[in-house]
Amino acid sequence: MSTPVHRTPTRQSVLPPARQPRERGRTGAPSLTSPGHPLLAIQAGLGNRAAVAALQRAGETARSRDGSREPENAGPLPAPKSYRDRIAAVLDKVKKNLEVIDTFVKGVHVPANAGFAQQASATASDGLKHSTGASGTAAASENLVTESAGALLSGMEAVKARKDAAQHGNGAAFHTADKKANSKKADAVVGAAGTGNYALGIAKELTKAQMAAHAATASEASGIGSSVVGAVKGARAAARVGLTARKYHALKGLERHDRTDDEALARLARARQEAEQAADAAYVALDGHWDHEGEDRMARVSQAIDAAWAATGAARDAAADIRRAEDANTMHTVHTYALGKQRNKMGKQAFTAVGETAKAAGGIVTAVAATAGGAGLASNPVGWGLAAGAAGLILGVTAYKAGRAGMKRYEGARHPERWGADEASGEPASRPDALKEALKFWKKVENGERQAMARRIYGLAAGAGIDGSGQTSSAMRDSARALLIALKAGPSHHKLTPDEWAESLNDPARSAAWVKEIAEQLSSA
Repeated sequence: MSTPVHRTPTRQSVLPPARQPRERGRTGAPSLTSPGHPLLAIQAGLGNRAAVAALQRAGETARSRDGSREPENAGPLPAPKSYRDRIAAVLDKVKKNLEVIDTFVKGVHVPANAGFAQQASATASDGLKHSTGASGTAAASENLVTESAGALLSGMEAVKARKDAAQHGNGAAFHTADKKANSKKADAVVGAAGTGNYALGIAKELTKAQMAAHAATASEASGIGSSVVGAVKGARAAARVGLTARKYHALKGLERHDRTDDEALARLARARQEAEQAADAAYVALDGHWDHEGEDRMARVSQAIDAAWAATGAARDAAADIRRAEDANTMHTVHTYALGKQRNKMGKQAFTAVGETAKAAGGIVTAVAATAGGAGLASNPVGWGLAAGAAGLILGVTAYKAGRAGMKRYEGARHPERWGADEASGEPASRPDALKEALKFWKKVENGERQAMARRIYGLAAGAGIDGSGQTSSAMRDSARALLIALKAGPSHHKLTPDEWAESLNDPARSAAWVKEIAEQLSSA
């Protein structure tokens, strides 16, 4: 170990963080004049720790005698769940379990049953008519239960989200809750309309099963209800396509950062390593010149200080270069990801709009055929074809969503280090356990790629007060914040002024709310 420096230059106080620990190690001893000060520092540290430990043991002994000692890891007890939360949890689980059956019923059972009903009408088979009517009643009943549970759950979530938005008032947490409240409110309204439509569908199928005289009237009412609900859902999906398109064009209009390839990053890393080694050598030389005896001692020390300062500056510049390159690569990655998510969202919503519109057209054909005296959709190949096409499109979108969610759950369990936060990453699961996790369709993806991208965007946009964001350049921070505005997470959406919005990005207490908000805005659901 080299002899410590006895005189610290005044300009060393502004050295970069990479050098500060080394300087504190040189000047942080209790006595700079004693040749054995490192040993004294160790002894003092041990003595202080021993004294603290003794005081803690004494306090614990006193508390144990009084009977008031608490468990070591005692924390605040979790707040008990309200009845609303318990009911919502039960409804959510019921809805997610029913949705698997509901998807099969809508996409496979209903179109196939309509085909058999058409055959029964064409062949005048009363037995087949009765069977298809009973089968259709069962299918409509299942649809009714699923839609009712979803409508009730959406209404409860809308009320809770509205309360959360009112509680926050502004900021990222407010915007997330406010957006959820509006979305869930619309879901509840559409779900209530769908529930009424399925009730009419049950009446239609029952009259067909019983071969009642007023079957045409029931078919007409059911067709009108189906057309109205399909039109509303189709219009909503079309509106979402337009909103997503505007967000996509806003993201596309932002400046794209060029990526730094691996070879360039390796060169930057070598330059930083060489600069740090040169800085270390300069400080070792400074220590040696300080111990040098002679008339030119101070001149040598001064030259050594200048050399150390220059080497430190070079190391600082090299570290800044590699940080800028890494941030530019991260920005390029998240920007590309955001564009891809919005493209996927437009595609899924477009398919949904077409499918729901086809369903509305099928309902109109049913009503017209019933009015004309026919058996409605059951005996009309045009209406049946429209219904089958609509079911196929909606089934395809649902299957795509379910498959993607299953793959994300598998990746999260199999490779938790890929997208999980550092503190949240666990041990990788085995392949069978990961497959089991993928099949848990009722679970949401908690640490997927979207959540990881949200953390990266926040890390670039956050202020210097957030851990890991202090070294981000102002230009890169401005680019990340422009990305947030394009994602509809800007000051106006949060009901904040630009200064208040910037302050919220620099508040560690709001970091979790910001990551959740960015993940929601990136969603393609």
